[in-house]
Amino acid sequence: MGFLGICFLVLLMLKIAAAQTFTDPIEVDALNKIIDHWNLRSKLNLSMDPCTQNAPWAPDQANPRVACDCSATICHITHLKIYALDVSGEIPNELFLLKELMDLNLGQNVINGTIPAEIRQLSKMQYLSLGINNLTGPVPAELGSLTNLISLSFSSNNFNGPLPPQLGKLISLQQLYIDSSGVNGPIPGELSNLKSLEILWASDNRFTGKLPEFFGHFMNFQVLRLEGTLLEGPIPSNYGVLIKLQDLRIGDLRNEDSSLDFIQNLTSLSILSLRNCRIIGQLPEKLSSFGNLEILDLSSNKLTGQIPRSFQDFASLRFLYLGSNNLSGELPPNIMSSNLTALDVSFNSLSGDLTPKRSGLSMNVFGTSITERTSDGSTASSALSCLQGNTRCLDIVSSSSFSINSGGTETESADGTKYDNDSETLSAASFYMSPSNRWAVSSSGIFISNPHGQNYIAETGSQITSTLDSELYKSARISPNSLRYYGFGLSNGRYKVELHFAEIQMDDSHSWKGLGRRLFDVYIQGEKVLEDFNIQKEAGGSKRAIVKTFEANVTNRMMEIHFLWAGKGTCCIPFQSTYGPLVSAIHVTQVATNGGSSKSKKKRVGIIFGIVAGSAAGILIVSSVFYLWWANRRGPTHMKVATDSPTKG
Repeated sequence: MGFLGICFLVLLMLKIAAAQTFTDPIEVDALNKIIDHWNLRSKLNLSMDPCTQNAPWAPDQANPRVACDCSATICHITHLKIYALDVSGEIPNELFLLKELMDLNLGQNVINGTIPAEIRQLSKMQYLSLGINNLTGPVPAELGSLTNLISLSFSSNNFNGPLPPQLGKLISLQQLYIDSSGVNGPIPGELSNLKSLEILWASDNRFTGKLPEFFGHFMNFQVLRLEGTLLEGPIPSNYGVLIKLQDLRIGDLRNEDSSLDFIQNLTSLSILSLRNCRIIGQLPEKLSSFGNLEILDLSSNKLTGQIPRSFQDFASLRFLYLGSNNLSGELPPNIMSSNLTALDVSFNSLSGDLTPKRSGLSMNVFGTSITERTSDGSTASSALSCLQGNTRCLDIVSSSSFSINSGGTETESADGTKYDNDSETLSAASFYMSPSNRWAVSSSGIFISNPHGQNYIAETGSQITSTLDSELYKSARISPNSLRYYGFGLSNGRYKVELHFAEIQMDDSHSWKGLGRRLFDVYIQGEKVLEDFNIQKEAGGSKRAIVKTFEANVTNRMMEIHFLWAGKGTCCIPFQSTYGPLVSAIHVTQVATNGGSSKSKKKRVGIIFGIVAGSAAGILIVSSVFYLWWANRRGPTHMKVATDSPTKG
């Protein structure tokens, strides 16, 4: 090749090199430092320019992922995903040198420390996910500088303090996920500017003050979840204009009553849950015309009147929860002939006959005068019928104790206690009477998004520590809402109640899967004895046994133990629908006293099913079934006598 040919080749190579684009060297250096900071070199080893076309880390499904936007001369990193890789440590300052970032996903890791104020430098950000981490400190006001944000998530962290009012500057925001984030105080009025908002998850935070009226101006709202807070009612009437709402979950409102008048035009709803919101008035007839509504939960309110007969024609409804209200009259006779899968009308003054029209249905009518019949017309449970006052209780023998292996088979503990089998399959609305008729269990609620389906028993093959009875804790009853146990035919007097727990669904590893928190309340004889109970925290870790011991009075030959989810705790760690009460076993024994069995000096809060001694032959007869509503009555005194791990021997 001659001199001219060599010159031509050199010029061609220079032209090709000049035509190639390269990533901003500042960003390349920053990215490498981020990779080293979080020990990701084995997963993301940049052997070529980060913005090389068709690089293995560029596709949407890649994780870690780095994607770029290139002009004619230079490339900038616009997408960074480090998702569910258990990276730990603080957010490095080098991250804020990637000033062209539009999409940053650091979700489901164990990143700690605070969100640095330098976050404001990422002004082009549209999608920011920091959810499910271990971040602390206040939510920085500088997030309000990211005015291009469309989606923001910092749920399931350990922040403190109020939401910064500067978040009201995010006027393009469509999705906001802040559930279980740790924030508290009033919801800032400045958030009224977020009129583009479509989705808000804000449950399990200690918000105070009134339920914001300005939510009624968010005309694009499709999903609102606001359970387990300290917010006060009423539900503002202007929520009635949010006609795009598909999923509305508000719970646990305080102080003022609310009505259902606002829902008249919310016909796009598929999920409506207003549990424990102090709702008064009657059920609207119009609800049955909502063609998309599949889940309706209005339990634990103050609803009155009858269930509309139009509910027999509720074509779309699959799950109906109306328990613990003041409903009366006759249950519509053909209410189960529609697509209804689960019905809970327990603890209401309802009557009538209920016969399932097809298999696969579940129902709970305990605490009513409804007669549940099988498909052939016979009474479903003679024991249940007698306890509700319809027949004589001929087969319930007087007892002074009962023991239950919740969710498990019959077993005997190291101290010789025999725990009854409680492995019966429950469903979304269930009442099960033990073969001995000495105890029963009821469960209410649905795990809406559980990838493992509707399973109301948790199990593990791992050994349980801090106990000699590991097998007792390898299974447990779980519930997405309400789990009640009843002891029947008990001799009146004072009783010791031992509640056995071990967290077997959530782990305590150093992974993001160990960041879950299960919180629930426990009532005995209508009195709250545990609030925001966290098994894992109390026991000192997962798969560790702990026993909570209390004393309670029995005056009507019956005991009720109620485990209740009040909207608190994480919802989705380590998988969707991991929340709600969990109990491993129950052991109840009468306390011996010199003067015999003690008698309560107060009336029991809740529902009393009177079972009194009858004839000399010891036949128990139901004397009455009547209702004392806990909103206006006081419960019996309960004394906490011990809190211990089981004996280690």
